Amino acid sequence: MGRFRKRGKKAAPAISTASLPDIVFMLLFFFMISTSFRQQDKLVQVKLPEATENAKLERKDLTSYIFVGAPVPAKQAQFGTDARIQLNDSYRTVNEIRDFIAAERESLSEVDRPQMVVAIKGDENVRMGIITDIKQELRRCSALQIMYVARTKAINED
Repeated sequence: MGRFRKRGKKAAPAISTASLPDIVFMLLFFFMISTSFRQQDKLVQVKLPEATENAKLERKDLTSYIFVGAPVPAKQAQFGTDARIQLNDSYRTVNEIRDFIAAERESLSEVDRPQMVVAIKGDENVRMGIITDIKQELRRCSALQIMYVARTKAINED
């Protein structure tokens, strides 16, 4: 009978890292494909007024945007040059804001719904009456966290 005895400890073989770049690229492609960026086509021209104060959004994914301004030149023949309201990718009226807010709330989880913010991006030349009508409709549907988007001044330090 033979004896099976180990005479010394052998070192563990090194872990091969040859497939590591493949795994990293697979993960990268997975996250690139599964992540969706919410982008809207601009149907209105918006030149933001200058801001006097800044407030940073904590979570941009909880923000719904309402654009107010004159239609883009390609749409002016059809819709005129008066200020229009853009919700998602279409022109809407003030009365349709309630449905828009309800749909945006439904897309959020129940925990995030109270933190939903409505940001109004209004052109600096839009009549205040349209903005007031939008604010009144937002109050009616209990969307009370409203932000006005404006451009910030460039600070020149000498």
